[in-house]
Formats: sequence, C-alpha cells, structure tokens
Amino acid sequence: MTHGKGAYVWDQDGHRYLDLVGELTAGLYGHSHPAIRAAILATFDGVGLSLGATTAQEHRYAALLCERFHLERVRMANTGTEANLHALAGARRFTGRRKVVVFAGGYHGAVLSFGEGRAADNNVDRGEFVVVPRYNDTDAAREVIASVGGELAAVLIEPMQGAGGCICGRPDFLLAVQQAAHEVGGLFILDEVMTSRLAPGGLGAEMGLKPDLVTLGKYLGGGFSFGAFGGREEVMAVYDPRVKGALAHSGTFNNNSMTMHVGCRALEEVFTPEVVREFNGKGDGVREKLAEVTRGTRLSFTGRGSLMGLHFTEDGMEDVESGTDVWGKERVDLRDLFWFEMLEEGFWITRRGMIALILGTPDEELDRFVGAVEKFLDRHGEIMRL
Repeated sequence: MTHGKGAYVWDQDGHRYLDLVGELTAGLYGHSHPAIRAAILATFDGVGLSLGATTAQEHRYAALLCERFHLERVRMANTGTEANLHALAGARRFTGRRKVVVFAGGYHGAVLSFGEGRAADNNVDRGEFVVVPRYNDTDAAREVIASVGGELAAVLIEPMQGAGGCICGRPDFLLAVQQAAHEVGGLFILDEVMTSRLAPGGLGAEMGLKPDLVTLGKYLGGGFSFGAFGGREEVMAVYDPRVKGALAHSGTFNNNSMTMHVGCRALEEVFTPEVVREFNGKGDGVREKLAEVTRGTRLSFTGRGSLMGLHFTEDGMEDVESGTDVWGKERVDLRDLFWFEMLEEGFWITRRGMIALILGTPDEELDRFVGAVEKFLDRHGEIMRL
C-alpha cells in the first residue's frame, strides 16, 4: 500500500480498496481524520514530541479513561502486549502467586498467544500458564480454575476472542469465570485491547462484568501506539512509587505527547458514547445482512458490532462458540480464494478473515461488500452451497 484517505487505501499499482482491515481494530478513525489531523498538528506545534517530564495532559487522559471504562486507577503503556504483561506482573505481586489461567484461542499480545490451545513457542513464562481447552465452556473453565486453586494469580480472558476468530463470550460464561477466579483468591483480568470499542464502557461493562483489572490499547492512541492497564485501586497500588518495594513501571514513551493529546481528543470529540452505539449498531446490521446471504453455504460470519470474522467450513457451521469448533474444519483454500477475489472487487481484508470497520465508511460501500459476498457465493455455487 502507498497511502490511505478516509476509509480507503491505495496500492503501488494505483488500485483503490475499501479498508476492512482497519489496522486490526487500531485504525478505527480511518486515514487522515480531520479531528485527528488537527490534534496532531496542534501537539506538534504547541507542545512538542517528548518533554522528558510529566504533563497535565497525562492526568486529563487518565481521568477520561477511568471514567469511560470504570477504572479506579490506570497506568499508560505502549501497546496492548505491554498492558497485559504489566497487568499479569501486578496480579502476581498482589496475590503472591504465579499461575495464570487462559483459554484456547486466546491472544493477549505478541508474547502471550494461545491460538492452538497451548502457549506459543515465543511466549513468556510458558510454564506458568494453564490453558482451558475450550472457550465458552463453563464446566471446563471451573474445573481448570479449581485445579489450580491456591496457586492461581489470575484468569486472563477476552470478552470476545479477537484474533481467535471474533468469537463472543456468553455473559453467563464470563460471569462464571469471574466468580470461579475469586472463589480461589485469584484476580479476574479482562483483556479489552480489541473489544473496548464495542460498547461505551467496553464490552465487559455491557455484560455486567466487574474485573479486578482491565487492559486497553489499539484505537485509544488515536492512531499512535498505545496501551493501558487499570482497575481496582488496591491492586494498582502495587505500582505506587510512593510505597517502598513497589513494582517498577518504566517506559520511555509511556507518556509521549502525541498519544496523550491525540488519543484524548479522539475519545472526547470523535468516538463519543453516542457514536459508539450508532457505529456498532451499523456493524450488527451489516453482519445480519451477511448472515442472510451466506445461509446454506460453507461461509459464515461471527462477531459483534464493528468487528467480525469469517469462517469457511465443510458443514457451514453458523453457531461458533469456540475456536475448537472449527479447528481442523476450516477450508483454507476457499478462504484464500475469497481473499483474492475480494481484492479484485476492491476490498482490503485480512487473509485470515478478520474485519474491523472504520468510522465514516459509506453505507453504500458496506452494501457493496455484502453484494460482492453474495456474487462470490453464486459464482462458485457448486463448491460453496451445502
């Protein structure tokens, strides 16, 4: 790609595509949003890039994040990966324990991946994670958490598995996991790095969850790299530098001027609670249309609001509750065919099939995408229809 404008990107050969990658959920505001551009220029000209000191803007953005996502205290980081690493370190210090329960299909950052039902080879602390073999399985989760028992520092979970296929957690399942963690004295950490954009206070709040810690990132930097972790004051106190023996939390760019100003301006003025509801309602509408045109085929869509995943399976599975439901059943050949033909139709999506909508995407373009999907299924009816 050479450049982007609004909801579109252009490649080296001059072809224009509707951007449905959305920088893996980080590109919520699209390319060159006027409010983002104004905030960048104002910060560059009036503040500077790195002042090497604390600024009042940090407190302003921290207060906004706490209010929006129901946090008592928050600390800034550079990425969602960092946010989860610091949250886990805090949980281990607070509980005096080491073990962490996670879920098959979970992704919590570059060195915290459990996509194949086990800790990836590049994961940190590989021996200290216990993986629940199936997401959305309450009995399995309770059993694993109980088996770890007094060694449990925390349960780390996404309210919707993003990289794992945009698979939503059931509220009853997530509430049961939260309760099970607390029953053995562990913390409940909710990874909202991707999902905080799905509801005004994050997806967890929408489901009635009350996590001990929440991790954030992606779009909240306004297009710049960003992460944050926060939650209960007594847990976050393990990082309080006024307390002897507190955990260190260093990072040259944790309070960089661009993120503090641009991220704050974008959340205050662009992605307001009203916009959050309207935007994700639009996403739900698109997914409902896609469900109609894909019914009876080997293609199905999962997700919530402005995030969705596509799945090609031999039996056209529609009710996907866990990545394990489709493991070994995904038709990668059909998914690749779809990806190439959507390129020809002018749509840029991830090859694995994750879609993240961008603010301001024209309704007619989303309808055109639904139409392109329907034409694709008709064109290849012999292999796509059940």
